[in-house]
Amino acid sequence: MRINANGISINTQIDGPEGAPWLVFSNSLMTDLSMWDDQVAELQQSYRILRYDQRGHGGTQATEGPYSFDLLVADVVALLDALSIKRAHFAGLSMGGMTALFLAQRHPQRFDRIIACDCGPASTPASAQQWQERIEIAARDGMEALVEPTIGRWFPPDFVAAKPPVLDKVRRMIRSTPIAGFTGCAQALSDYDVRPGLAGIDRRTLLIVGTKDATLAGIRQIKEAVRGSTLVELEGAGHISNVEQPAAFSGAIRDFLSRA
Repeated sequence: MRINANGISINTQIDGPEGAPWLVFSNSLMTDLSMWDDQVAELQQSYRILRYDQRGHGGTQATEGPYSFDLLVADVVALLDALSIKRAHFAGLSMGGMTALFLAQRHPQRFDRIIACDCGPASTPASAQQWQERIEIAARDGMEALVEPTIGRWFPPDFVAAKPPVLDKVRRMIRSTPIAGFTGCAQALSDYDVRPGLAGIDRRTLLIVGTKDATLAGIRQIKEAVRGSTLVELEGAGHISNVEQPAAFSGAIRDFLSRA
């Protein structure tokens, strides 16, 4: 289902019973809403689940960049308004995790509980340079040139060597990401900082991270800054931890949301 919000057409999917609490899932860079298939299968009996493709990803319109997290956050709020969703739980991974933390800071009245996964507190000059290099590769050689290097960064070598079928699904998502959408969101990831507002977050917050993910140290810093937050570390998982360890990831969300 496509929804017009914040000046673009946003691709969405809704699962679960009407009247159940809303739970929104936000995808990472170079993926689409299908990255959450396992979580929806596990949680859709208890929640009305809204998945959407971030700007320039999947079936959502790709506008010319650069994008910013101000823009990505505005997309979410406009989407909720368009669907008349007054309050929801919100979960995101990587780029979606940063989106979750910015929403918790800027629009706390719209959310009950926040789940931010495999994400870091701020960009750095080194990370900005890495994103610029990847932007240049995509512009020169297309998204195909980013597929295997990205798989190698996202998943531990033993998981890649086992060749699980899910990796082909991830490859397809990377390959099909519009270059304009990748570039715009990579520019947002090159220049962001959630740290100034972390101490002010008053929503119940769950953080999930793979112990083999490069964001591990950063998400531990977020845990220290967000009062009362809970951190679940998935042993041996890499960056896309919900795809690599779906049962443990979904279980952590289920336990967190069901806790009184």
